[in-house]
Formats: sequence, C-alpha cells, structure tokens
Amino acid sequence: MNRFKILHKDKSSRVGILKTAHGEIETPNFIPVGTQASVKAVSPRDLKELGAQVVLANTYHLMLRPGANLIEEMGGLHKFMGWNGPVMTDSGGFQVFSLGLALEHGVGKFLQNEFTKSKPRLNKVTEEGVIFQSHIDGSKYTLDAEKSIDLQVKLGADLIVAFDDLESPLHSFDETLKSLELTERWEQRSLKAFKKYAKAGQLLYGVTHGGVFEDLRIRSAKFVDKHFDAIALGGAHEDRKTLYKVVEWTVGSISEEKPRHLLGIGEVEDLFNCVERGIDLFDCAAPTRRARNGSLYVSPGSGDYSSLKGYQAKNYTINIKTSKFSKDKNPIDKNCKCLCCTNFTRAYLHHLYSTGEILYHELASIHNLFFVIDLMKKIRESIGNNRFDTLKNSWISF
Repeated sequence: MNRFKILHKDKSSRVGILKTAHGEIETPNFIPVGTQASVKAVSPRDLKELGAQVVLANTYHLMLRPGANLIEEMGGLHKFMGWNGPVMTDSGGFQVFSLGLALEHGVGKFLQNEFTKSKPRLNKVTEEGVIFQSHIDGSKYTLDAEKSIDLQVKLGADLIVAFDDLESPLHSFDETLKSLELTERWEQRSLKAFKKYAKAGQLLYGVTHGGVFEDLRIRSAKFVDKHFDAIALGGAHEDRKTLYKVVEWTVGSISEEKPRHLLGIGEVEDLFNCVERGIDLFDCAAPTRRARNGSLYVSPGSGDYSSLKGYQAKNYTINIKTSKFSKDKNPIDKNCKCLCCTNFTRAYLHHLYSTGEILYHELASIHNLFFVIDLMKKIRESIGNNRFDTLKNSWISF
C-alpha cells in the first residue's frame, strides 16, 4: 500500500499526505522533538491546539529510561505520553555520533557548531553495533540494528528509522566511505529485523549518508531508494551551503513518490531552502531549545528588522533577555496568533525569564513551536497556490 501521496507540486516543492495508523500528516511539515516522550514544557493538549500533527521520540534515551519494555506494557508511546497522533522514533544512530565522533572531534550538526574543545567519546563502534557508556550513570549498553528496530517496534512508533552510522564532517573520503559501508550493512540488518518484528501500519525509513562527497551521497541515495519505502537524509554538514547540495544530490537520485525526511534540521532558512528542493518532513529540537534560552521567533513583518539590537537576523529571533524588552508592550510577534502572543507582552516574557519563572518555558515553547508549525502551514498553502517563491522571497529577502 502506498501511504504517501503527492497532491500538488510547485516546481520541486510539493504538498502531500502521509497516512499512518494514528492519522494523516500533511506535508511539508515540521515534527516537534519529544526526546524523553515529552516535548519540553508543552503538553499533548497544547501540541494539538498549536497544530502539531506528529511528534518524534528518541530511542536511545527511552532505552535508558524508562525502557522500551515498560512503555510497551503501558500500551506504547501513544498511551504512555497521552498523544493520539502519529509518532516517529529515531534509531539511536545520532547518539552514535553525538556521544562518539561529535565529542572526539568537537563538532555538532554543523561543523561551525563547535564545542569549546574535544572530549573523550562515550561509545565504541564495532561491526556488530555500538557499546554505549550511559551519560546518566556510566553503565554500559549495547545498541545494534536488530535491537534498534525491536525497541522502536515495542515503543509503538508509526514511523521508524533504520540504524545508521553518522560520519563526521571532518572525515576524509576513505573514512566516509568506510562509515557509509557500515551504514549500508546496518540498514540491511534493520530491514530484515523490521520484516520480522514490525506491526501493521509501521513504516521504515532508510537513511542516506556520504558526508560532503557527491558520489557517495548519490550511491547512498540509490541504495536506500532501492531497499526502503521512505527516505531520511542524515549526516552532519560543513555548512548550510553543503547541506543544500546534499539535498539536491539526494533528491535527484531517488524516487519521486517516496516521502523524504531531513533529520535534525528545522531553522526557518533551512525550511524554506529545503522545501524548495523537495523535502517533505523535518524534525529539530531548535524551537524548544531556543525558547528555553530566551531566543524567540519573529516574522519579517514584526517591525524588529529596522534595528539589529536584540534581534538575531539570520535566525529570525529576538533575545528576550535583552533589557530593551523590559517595557515593551508588544506581543513577541504581532503577526502570530499563538496563546502567548494573543495574551502576553514582551515585557511580561522578559520578566518571567529574568525571574526564572516556570511559566516562561511553557509560553515561550508554545510560541516557538506554533510559529514554525504555522509557517509550514503557510508554506503548504503557498505551494498549493503556486506561490511558494513569493512567500519565500518575503521571508528570505527581507
């Protein structure tokens, strides 16, 4: 059964529907990240009210606590977390990177997102899988392709991701090739395990890799396209320019009719540029992480673009910690219809942040998530009306 249907295209951008056992997902769309089976500071009811259609949970973290067996006993993630919509889980593959090479090389999702210094890695990668040292208590855990799929099935996810080895952006061609070959073997094992363990309605994504090397990216795209019904684009990147090239290389080498998910990406600029290149789904912790740190999204029509003081142009955010907002009677974004913007001022948000009030985290997170999810709705509408370029230019070319 083909669960994904493209409804309309505007050049390479497209509007579609992805059907799951727990409801339909309109694409392109943004998936809020609930690492521990909870989107930080936001309840399932709030998620529904702000327009979220699907959430993502983290297999590695849930393996550590409370454990997939317990969640399965509780009826799976949907009942456990009180969310009746679609759920996606990642494979734990990003933790292979973040607790390994990312620490060792001092890099993040993008090369320029460097840590202050390299640190000892907390895992060991072998042909069979990965031995983790828990970041919680130092205990040892093993995660491999078969266990990753078994865990995700037990969690009850609708959308499942094959186990992969994420290469470092500092890797040479030979090192990247070695990592890619390992990923391909792990993905084949993931597919075999999925066929054995999967429940009705679950969909498995293969993950493309290959670093910054076009021929490896194309090889990976063709491999995943051959074996999987859904395609996720993985990897850490040198910069945004490289990311967009990776998307182009991949999209040009895969089937038109399969859903495409860009893992771990979700800033405003990236949403526009990658939807333009044919991406359907995104997930990222940035909206809630930014909210907790005082970084709140604003649109080009908010009036903040005349002065860069307190405004971070490239990220479409204001820094609510800035003293200039202590007497600001405006909402965070005058164009936003979220609970926060329709009821509270920047001055109040500044006060809540400055005094460490818990309410700040709830209101700020609701705003940032609503902002991104509503933007994706506007993007879908613009594609349907063949006006995507007009909408993008009104944001990117401010």
